[in-house]
Amino acid sequence: MQDELGQAHLASAQEFAAYCEETHAATVADELRELDTIQVRHLLLALNPKVRAEIFGHLSEEMQVELAESFRSKDLAQTLQYMSPDERTDFYQALPQDLQEVVLPLLARAQREDLLRLHSYEEFTAGAVMTSDYATLSPQLTAREAIEQLRQEAPDRETIYNSYVVDEQRKLIGVVGLRSLIVSPSYKKVSEIMETEVISAHVDDSQEEVAKIFAKFDLLAMPILDKEGHLVGIVTVDDILDVAEEEATEDFHLMGSVQDVGMSLREASAWLLVQKRLPWLLVLVLMNVFSGAGIAYFEDVIQATVALVFFLPLLIDSGGNAGSQSATLMVRALATGDVSRSDWFNLLGREVLIALVIGFFMAVAVSLLGFYRGGADVAFVVSSAMILVVLTGSLIGMSLPFLLSKFNFDPATASAPLVTSIADIAGVFIYFSIATAWLYN
Repeated sequence: MQDELGQAHLASAQEFAAYCEETHAATVADELRELDTIQVRHLLLALNPKVRAEIFGHLSEEMQVELAESFRSKDLAQTLQYMSPDERTDFYQALPQDLQEVVLPLLARAQREDLLRLHSYEEFTAGAVMTSDYATLSPQLTAREAIEQLRQEAPDRETIYNSYVVDEQRKLIGVVGLRSLIVSPSYKKVSEIMETEVISAHVDDSQEEVAKIFAKFDLLAMPILDKEGHLVGIVTVDDILDVAEEEATEDFHLMGSVQDVGMSLREASAWLLVQKRLPWLLVLVLMNVFSGAGIAYFEDVIQATVALVFFLPLLIDSGGNAGSQSATLMVRALATGDVSRSDWFNLLGREVLIALVIGFFMAVAVSLLGFYRGGADVAFVVSSAMILVVLTGSLIGMSLPFLLSKFNFDPATASAPLVTSIADIAGVFIYFSIATAWLYN
């Protein structure tokens, strides 16, 4: 399909427009990703502004900016006019300042004021992802009047499944579903049909908290209020899915000790990826110096019993792996709200029990190898160290996410490489301390 689209600018505008009418805008946008900006520009300008705006809204931010630079003012103005308020705001935020100054005068006054209002909310808050494209009703309307009003407004609204009932000061007093309006007697007033217990959020609430509310109550949309209780926008489920994807991507980056690339991995340059990956690796290298210092400190013990070196990678890797498992479970549980910081102490005892059981079975397995390599004394040292190393790694992995959360850091920062590095340091000192105490005292 990409090859077909790549040559579509040479075909008739009617053929390409017909294809776009039959295909979802997101699908067309995905296919356009493979083309260069000049080809995409030719294709989009062959469409009517409304269809063009739908496809434009699904393109990557990088391509949107490149197209904005190549569009004539008239074409850009038409595209912006038909974009949804939240997509228009996202596009505006991605533009460099000089292009922002070009875009604003192209908008109608109401659209410009709406964009600047949505743009003013702090990033990663509910206000930053909400849209002003929603339906409101007066409580005094009858069901018939409300349905007629929605019929007229529907083409310009993102969703009308739920309408929000507001008073004269635009304070939210209820919500009414389209189904309820349809099945209710035509003479019944909205105030009699609406639900007064409305699940809502504040403009300054974090996107992550809003996403949790959506998941808990299976919402399609949620009203967003200001400090005085005025309705200022709604967040829809499609925007929350984007937020969830961004949060998951951020957590994956943190758990892999990688900074956010900020663009498609396919489009990122090699130098950019070096910049994003190198800082954490340098930090971890410096941390691992302590492991080397520990080995150097016990140099005499190592020289006296060379067989101990054979088990060193096995032991410290076991501690790091156990810690990574615990950290992964805790980070996920904290992210989903399954546990909170207050649960740390209750979970600590259970983690000790689990780690001891796991460590015991691993110790039994490694003791046989220890006996073969160095006799009973080495077997005892290795098996004892295995239990303590697994226990220590597990407790580090479990506790570090809670500690980071307490100091308002993302728990996902307790990444596998970080936990492994800390567990490695602890493992070296535990192992050789036991060896020194048992073999030479």
